[in-house]
Amino acid sequence: MAQSLGVEPPIVMPLNLRLFGQSALTDDIAVPQAGTSPGIPVTYVPARNLVFLSIACALAEVIDAGEIYIGVNAIDYSGYPDCRPAFVESFEQTANLATKAGVSGRPVRIRTPLIHLTKAEIIRLGAELGVDFALTHSCYNPDDAGRACGKCDSCALRRRGFQDADIPDPTIYAP
Repeated sequence: MAQSLGVEPPIVMPLNLRLFGQSALTDDIAVPQAGTSPGIPVTYVPARNLVFLSIACALAEVIDAGEIYIGVNAIDYSGYPDCRPAFVESFEQTANLATKAGVSGRPVRIRTPLIHLTKAEIIRLGAELGVDFALTHSCYNPDDAGRACGKCDSCALRRRGFQDADIPDPTIYAP
């Protein structure tokens, strides 16, 4: 994907989130169908964005990057606590207290360009930027062929986003 966008390939760091468990995304727990989880859903991975941002912060300091981008969203999302603006703001403050770069006057900024956008707005923006949505899916429970289930919260949010954006959804859903 990076190559198709003309950017540097990503740095891949193996991280086994299954070690955290207690989530339908990392443990042997069934992924619920859309709308069946009151409160914070069982698809919440404990501290996932905290872990990701911590690793990104360490790497940013090593490569002298002043900004970290994360695609969290606080509008059309499943209610995860680590997708909220308050979490991101708090993490940025903590990162700048906890790193050599931060205390040396080279603070890191956490950028969240999607945090206040609806799914429809995100899809419209992606379309304007030329994103090939056929190369993506949002499914929590894809089948062995990589097809989206069409039934989980993430699939429901994606479908509604494409409908609201009035853009055809190229997602291949399992029968």
